Amino acid sequence: TDEIMQQEIRPLVAVDIIEQLHRQFAILSGGRGKDGAPIITFPEFAGFSEIPDDDFLNVVTYLTSIPSLEAASIGFIIIIDRRRDKWSAVKASLTRIAGAFPGNLQLVFVLRPSRFIQRAIADIGIKLYRDDFKMKVPIIMLNSVSDLHGYIDKSQLTRELGGTLEYGHSQWIHHRTAIENFAMTVKTTAQMLQTFGTDLAETELPNDVQCTEELLSSHSDHHSKLKDELKLAVKQGATLLTCIREPVTRSANSKLSPDELENVATVERLLAQLDETEKAFDQFWTKHHLKLEQCLQLRHFEHDFREVKLTLDNLMETQAGFADIGDSVTRVENLLKEQKHLEEKGQEPLEKAQSLALHGEQLIQNNHYAVDSIRPKCVELRRICDDFTNETKKKYDILGKSLELHKQLDKASQWCEAGIYLLASQAVDKCQSQEGAETALVEIEKFLVTAKEHQLSNPKEFYNQFDMILTPEIKANAQRIVQKLEDVQEMFDKRQVSLKKLAAKQTRPVQPVAPHPESSPKRASPKITRPAAVENTSYHFQVRRRGPAAQNGNHALVFSTEGFYMHIGGLHDCLKPSRKIHIINELIETERVYVEELQSIIEGYASEMDNPNLVHLIPSALQNKKEILFGNLPEIYDFHNRIFLKEIENCIENPELLARCFLKRKEDLQIYEKYCQNKPRSEALWRQCGDSIFFQECQRKLDHKLSLDAYLLKPVQRITKYQLLLKEMLKCSKNSEGTAELEEALATMLDIIKSVNDSMHQIAITGYEGDVSELGKLLMQGSFNVWTDHKKGHNKVKDLARFKPMQRHLFLYTKMLLFCKKREENTDGHEKTASYSFKNSLKMSTVGITENVKGDNKKFEIWYNGREEVYIIQASSVELKNTWISEIRKVLTGQLEACR
Repeated sequence: TDEIMQQEIRPLVAVDIIEQLHRQFAILSGGRGKDGAPIITFPEFAGFSEIPDDDFLNVVTYLTSIPSLEAASIGFIIIIDRRRDKWSAVKASLTRIAGAFPGNLQLVFVLRPSRFIQRAIADIGIKLYRDDFKMKVPIIMLNSVSDLHGYIDKSQLTRELGGTLEYGHSQWIHHRTAIENFAMTVKTTAQMLQTFGTDLAETELPNDVQCTEELLSSHSDHHSKLKDELKLAVKQGATLLTCIREPVTRSANSKLSPDELENVATVERLLAQLDETEKAFDQFWTKHHLKLEQCLQLRHFEHDFREVKLTLDNLMETQAGFADIGDSVTRVENLLKEQKHLEEKGQEPLEKAQSLALHGEQLIQNNHYAVDSIRPKCVELRRICDDFTNETKKKYDILGKSLELHKQLDKASQWCEAGIYLLASQAVDKCQSQEGAETALVEIEKFLVTAKEHQLSNPKEFYNQFDMILTPEIKANAQRIVQKLEDVQEMFDKRQVSLKKLAAKQTRPVQPVAPHPESSPKRASPKITRPAAVENTSYHFQVRRRGPAAQNGNHALVFSTEGFYMHIGGLHDCLKPSRKIHIINELIETERVYVEELQSIIEGYASEMDNPNLVHLIPSALQNKKEILFGNLPEIYDFHNRIFLKEIENCIENPELLARCFLKRKEDLQIYEKYCQNKPRSEALWRQCGDSIFFQECQRKLDHKLSLDAYLLKPVQRITKYQLLLKEMLKCSKNSEGTAELEEALATMLDIIKSVNDSMHQIAITGYEGDVSELGKLLMQGSFNVWTDHKKGHNKVKDLARFKPMQRHLFLYTKMLLFCKKREENTDGHEKTASYSFKNSLKMSTVGITENVKGDNKKFEIWYNGREEVYIIQASSVELKNTWISEIRKVLTGQLEACR
């Protein structure tokens, strides 16, 4: 029972009883009575009594449901046509109609049988059985259609009943099914729109870009399909309307019957309903679509915000790491360059952040529904941009102050050194005369004027002006230099007092100062060299008289530092032992830093390229190219970490062992040649991928202030640093034990640097079909002017000086001499890259050499195959020419000895 009650009660439609309607035992022609009552006609039908009750009831029920409620309320007029039938058929018809007619009846007209006997029987039968029919309306028996015309106008009757009403039963059924189908379409479409609208209203907005795009696409597709359904339904209704009105359209005299007019009204009502439904749906869809688009805009905005925020946070973190204000002019200038680089690096993310904030404000102005989410993000972006800009300006101000400070400190220190040098260079014996004293005073006064030029008249201004930005170390240094300025000024004051006394009045000559008794007396050099500045030292010049040496007529200026006396001329020599220790300490300390930097590169960058959590950040151009980017850096790190650092650390107690370290590891240090040869490929790859997020993330984790490319340059810088330290050691070890080994070690390092430099040129050779590795060791390389002459059958070499020379770059190997043409090309806006295009080659086993060419001491001659080919080569200097001749001679001599 519940299932039956829950089923939808659906009225009868034509398609349900299409077969019964086609039998045409009852029709609704569309005619009306004089008061507008609908007319249902039961035409002559032979098997009327055999029609099943259900079929009869369905048809009659369906026909009575078609007229409007207003027309149906008037009551139906029944016309029963039995002119060709018998009284029994009339009786059966009336009985069935009386028992099963579902609507209100107004009148019943019966066209009685036309045959005389049946008409008489009908007249008697109607009188006898009228009450049995149980009809509450009159039953009017008519003899002919003419009698019927007295009750109903002919225009409301079909031609079968003598009227003029056009009626086609098949067309009527077609119209009815079409109208009902259209009504069902309208209903179904409305239900689909309602269902879709409900789904849209209940849809939760996604939280990411991809899902939002998919949802927007899905809803848009569904909306397009429903719009197509609506258009199709409207087209169907319009076509149906045209079909119903077709008789009127075809003939101006034709008129639609009341039922047809009701059909027109029904279709128009359905079309109006469709239109209202479509408008309501479009209005709802517009709001929903706008919300989906705004949701997509929001998700894009949030995604971009996260990316920009991450970049800005990294930028701010990097900037926060720049806390150093420098301890020298060079360091501050480097920090300013780093700050400038960071500022340039930050321009793009800052512009993106400003653009994104502007986009967010535009969304707010466009009445975006998520204003409360967008506005704080815009404020945050602008705050970070302002913070970075303000912090950058603050950094520049601090570094500018620091640079100004260090420049002034350097100038002050230089002024002090120049002043000390001036005082030391004034010969005491010359100052004994009035003229000499006056000359010395003039020199001092001129020098003191420069103090005003450098604004050094008030030394304590340094500390007061820069107190807020100084670190304790720089404060101490500034105080030391200020103290040094005061000391030098005091020295000048005392010297001026002494000289003024000498200039005003001649006294006996001042006797020279003798050194400490434990020191042997030395004569000051007449040409006193300027002493190097010594840190943590206060300087005082005094003229003293001491011991018996005061009687020998010699004078010496004594230089007081930390409680003992050193002669100016012997200052550098006395500092040599401590200078050696300082160089060793510097070498060890920088070596440790170097090893730590190599370790950080390998662990923080190279190893991270294999980290599965960061693989997605590596650009495609960098995939499987770790060896190109880093070269043999792991091999260099392994050598320095396991071997070289430990060996030089052992030299701290025995500095004389340092040279042996370099000589012992001569072959091991050749690994730098391979690294430098790979450097151009590494730099090219870095230029292509250096800006990737992967490197930024690695740099952030390492807390490096500089990017990877700066650290990849460390090995090149390090291999050139050793020879500088060896030179300094050699200066401190002249004419002492171990000098020869130091000289040999220095020559070894210079040879390694030369070999590295030569190999860098060698890898740029192009066009040589052979393998350069088979040509032996590369001994020399350089650019020359070259003239050539190919002689066949002539004994005299032509004078080629009048011809324009060729510019050639020569590569001298133990087995071959290559002639190449140097070419320079710009690469992606970076510095020019040289390449050497191969032109010719000479086997060293078949060449000869002439050292001097008449008329030019920079030229020499190489001939080939018994002087069939002669090359006149001009060097840029005589020294370069002699170096090449010497090296070629060694090769030829070695070949001769090998043959013997």
